[in-house]
Amino acid sequence: MPSSIREFGTHRTVVAILEKLAKIRRKLSWQAIVGVIVLLAFLCIAILAPQLASHDPSKIAIANRMKPPSWHDAGVTTHFLGTDALGRDIVARLIFGSRVSILVAVTATLVAGSIGVIIGLISGFYGGYIDDVLMRIADVQAAFPFILLAIAVLAVLGPGLVNLILVLGIAGWVPYGRIVRGQVKSLREREFIEAASAIGANHFQVLFRHILPNCWGPVIVLASFSAARTIIAEASLSFLGLGVPPAIPSWGAMLADGREYLSLAPWLATYPGLAIMLMVLSINLLGDWLRDILDPRLRNS
Repeated sequence: MPSSIREFGTHRTVVAILEKLAKIRRKLSWQAIVGVIVLLAFLCIAILAPQLASHDPSKIAIANRMKPPSWHDAGVTTHFLGTDALGRDIVARLIFGSRVSILVAVTATLVAGSIGVIIGLISGFYGGYIDDVLMRIADVQAAFPFILLAIAVLAVLGPGLVNLILVLGIAGWVPYGRIVRGQVKSLREREFIEAASAIGANHFQVLFRHILPNCWGPVIVLASFSAARTIIAEASLSFLGLGVPPAIPSWGAMLADGREYLSLAPWLATYPGLAIMLMVLSINLLGDWLRDILDPRLRNS
């Protein structure tokens, strides 16, 4: 290939990238910036938890139980946000609790997304009896409330981090499956799909090389909102004692421990509640921005 043609192709690629970045910059809002900053802060806190926490989150010190935050009259400087009913440092438990929330949100969303995308691809592409059976399974699962289904399964399997991730992942695949199914049904009759089949592409190549890349937009947007919902579900299940084991710091378990002392020590439930609110809000702000960027109806507005 002549060098002039290669240079022209490289120039067009660079121009296309710059145009895409300029479009993203025009769509960027202060809500998206705030969401990204808060979410990155939580990620850094979770990654650097051992370095940031000055106390062992599981160390019990009955002599220091129910200490208020350091700016209160009865507070101590060694525990900035106070201690819980067992004398454990609130800051350390919040820091290590962020790991649980982020781990469950990411892994459960990946499990749900993977199952839903595969089922949606198969159901939308092949149709017929396969589509009917898979969508009736989705209807049956969707008929049960999400949190009640998770409670019922975890009551049988028992609490645990792995069980929690699997239950939340398997219980959350239906929206992905339905969205991808609809996308596939609208794409499978398009000309480029017929052209790919005409030149000898098998079903696997058509599905994963030609159809799936055109479905990523709505899947990514859905995943961002599903991650926020998963964080709330994990906190709810941990609040009920069906989430992670008591030895592992969790924001939901901290809320459950603090509900008995709301009048005496409101900081026990206030700070984990604020942490959950900030993380969910940041993910939702990021999801709104991704929707504005990836939605073709809003792309040119």
